[in-house]
Amino acid sequence: MRWDVAVALRQSIFSSACASSHLMKVLASLAALLGCACIAAPAFAADEGQPSTFEVELGAVSDYRFRGLSLSDEQPALQGGVTASLANGAYGYAWASTIAEYGAGADGKGATVEVDLVLGWAGSVAGFDVDASAQLYIYPAGRDVNYVELPISLSRATGAWRWTLGGAYAPAQEALGNQDNRYGWVAIAWQGAPVQVELRTGYEDGAYAPGGKWDWSAGVSRTLGSLAAGVAYVDSDERGSSAGIVASLKATF
Repeated sequence: MRWDVAVALRQSIFSSACASSHLMKVLASLAALLGCACIAAPAFAADEGQPSTFEVELGAVSDYRFRGLSLSDEQPALQGGVTASLANGAYGYAWASTIAEYGAGADGKGATVEVDLVLGWAGSVAGFDVDASAQLYIYPAGRDVNYVELPISLSRATGAWRWTLGGAYAPAQEALGNQDNRYGWVAIAWQGAPVQVELRTGYEDGAYAPGGKWDWSAGVSRTLGSLAAGVAYVDSDERGSSAGIVASLKATF
């Protein structure tokens, strides 16, 4: 499959008539993943003698943007996830979002939900905050589109400012046409009260961006208790892509 076609599939039409079905799939996926995490993590923590913590998030965005591109055909998306963490920094994360139909098979139907499963470690090394993980992107009902990626990031705070340098590598695999994919990004954020401001840019090259692609964003957010609301300007130089203003609302429990 040519990857310009794959990108087009990512941005195919989002059917509002299927919104309730999308939500059902998201909730079902999260319920199953949360159940597995709740069963497995406490047992592991007990064996290691370490406490475990759980965090659940539910939210919505006016447009699901990933590395500058809309994966929901510039339509609203419902999102949610659960994180299980141990005191030694190890964590597991499951997250899901509604998307535009992607990875259509012979029957003409594709995935309308993306599910991300992550295992990683986050902690401090030589005064820097490090986060390294392995991430599996799953597209239920999609054909030959699930893939694995290895993200890592390094950040440090100076007063109210925090800078972050990150990258993600996807080794050659079937979903990428047996090619690899590389993405690097840098961000700087001001985390003072009452709002947080972040500027971010990234560059992608490989299976998902054969000619190379830049993306950038500027956003403002505010947290009030368990609620977080934000708005961001997001764009990329991908041909056929357009800039967008993305509003978001998330609740954390």
